[in-house]
Amino acid sequence: MKGSAVMGKLRDFLLSSPELKLRTVSSIFIVLLVIGGILLGGFWWSAIVVLIATLSLREFYKLQSERISSSPLLLLLSGLCILLGTAFGFMSVSAILCSISAVAFIALFLEVLRHQVSGESDALASMGAIVAGIAYVVLPWSFMILIRSRELGAMFLATLFLCTWSCDVAAYFVGSRFGRTLLCSRVSPHKTWEGFIGGAAASFMCGGLMALIFSFPPMPLLLMGLLCGVAGQLGDLGESVLKREAGVKDTGSLIPGHGGLLDRFDSILVNGTLAFVIFELVG
Repeated sequence: MKGSAVMGKLRDFLLSSPELKLRTVSSIFIVLLVIGGILLGGFWWSAIVVLIATLSLREFYKLQSERISSSPLLLLLSGLCILLGTAFGFMSVSAILCSISAVAFIALFLEVLRHQVSGESDALASMGAIVAGIAYVVLPWSFMILIRSRELGAMFLATLFLCTWSCDVAAYFVGSRFGRTLLCSRVSPHKTWEGFIGGAAASFMCGGLMALIFSFPPMPLLLMGLLCGVAGQLGDLGESVLKREAGVKDTGSLIPGHGGLLDRFDSILVNGTLAFVIFELVG
């Protein structure tokens, strides 16, 4: 009886908030897509990652396009080559690092040519923006391809995403219900310390739960849960700064109720990198 009452209240809440209902439907689709890709692995996971990362890279370029003159084609092609190279096993971590250096020099040489032709250049900003786009978007998703290709990779990736999502949900509801103390008002005026702590706690518990489900030593997954709960929320704040500097509310409109892919996966980008570090240490 109590369960049906709770479900009734949840249904009424969703119906009374069309935006939340839209966000919920979109979130369910994303969860099914990502978890399904992780379970299938191989081509399917790589295809999902390449698609998300490439579209996210395009959104990142749009954020900076008003301030710099770097070529979107160079950024997208460079990112796509690294992602596909990683997916097909051509790219090790050292090869990826070499690729980033090569892309920076290509951007510099293009600015040399541009200055020679037009007398104008913006090499420092263009090099920085292209390298930043690869480091911010492409590397984390490449790491997640590498994680899935190894033993226990599916478990680590599932833990990564579920901890991050549980943090997002808990931070939203705890902050909405109990939030009083603003966390970073000039960057994100609605985030509170109460929501931050609630999100971190939920992610930590999710890591412990995943350890129980997979009968895995708890410390690595608890550590991942804690780091995802803290760093993921910092990643969310970081993306908010990027949007404020670009003067936009969302990075795109691809996901109904959420905005762009960067809006949805901002925490994952930070947590994917941390998960790769933990995975390497444990492995």
